[in-house]
Amino acid sequence: MQHRTLGTTGPRVSALGLGAMGMSALYGEADRAESIATIHAALDAGVTLIDTGDFYGMGHNELLIGEALRTAGEAARAKARISVKFGALRDPDGGWSGYDGRPAAVKNFAAYSLQRLGTDHIDVYRIARLDPGVPVEETVGAIAELVEAGHVRHVGLSEVGADTLRRAAAVVPISDLQIEYSLISRGIEEQILPTARELGIGITAYGVLSRGLISGHFDRDRQLGAGDFRGMSPRFQGENLQRNLDLVDALRKVAEGRGASVAQTAIAWVLAQGEDIVPLVGARRRDRLTEALGALDLTLDAADLAAIEEAVPAGAASGARYPDSQMTHLDSER
Repeated sequence: MQHRTLGTTGPRVSALGLGAMGMSALYGEADRAESIATIHAALDAGVTLIDTGDFYGMGHNELLIGEALRTAGEAARAKARISVKFGALRDPDGGWSGYDGRPAAVKNFAAYSLQRLGTDHIDVYRIARLDPGVPVEETVGAIAELVEAGHVRHVGLSEVGADTLRRAAAVVPISDLQIEYSLISRGIEEQILPTARELGIGITAYGVLSRGLISGHFDRDRQLGAGDFRGMSPRFQGENLQRNLDLVDALRKVAEGRGASVAQTAIAWVLAQGEDIVPLVGARRRDRLTEALGALDLTLDAADLAAIEEAVPAGAASGARYPDSQMTHLDSER
């Protein structure tokens, strides 16, 4: 397994991380036994970074990860680095009602996460979306107090813009920014990524396969089931979907020329954007995990990168990455 360091102050982790959200929420029903087996397989393959959110399945995901780590054995648990997002407010029907970044809430969220995960510390802790009613300095300051108390190891951020990143970094060391970054989501390249690099902050990139859209496995006539939020995602709608899958077809030709899958090529492209970037792959099954790990063996040269750029130019995606109601919560898009 290759390894990378999250910024100048963060932990050293596997070059690919496992995003566990889909094992509990938003993509329809998942197989619990297969989910745990996939986490075990990831740990066996040397994946050390596992990402979750306390609101994924309203705690279900943390309980799942806790069970997987407990049954994987002490050695695997010792190597695992757990990244947790907090702050999203849910209701019993699964609805969303904002974010809470107040210092007292930060510590409350952490207490519950520690219990569900069955651990005495969280490796990287971050608010999922900026709370517009609370200065970011207060939110990260509360996480820093958790670090001082030994409950958290590193302070992270998620989906914030360059100005917010600077404000937070002026208060406490920030290990990494978790943000969407893929061939069809390149908004960070203009301001956010240069700012992170200037400040010595790493990037954990989620959505590297755009929720399966550029995985090479999404059929044009696929019907999404109930509970799959992609049914409301603009990029999966009507003509947007067809145009985006045209991009995938162009990428497939490049991938086939390298003897790789579309997913491996898309992941390898993110890996090639810098040693300070760690892609998160949202594999829910062992076969998808195995495919994703194959990206580590795919080295893209200048000609490959040029061919990929021609197949999927920056800004070529059709549709926003979230519905309008969710885009308003993204400090990174302001």
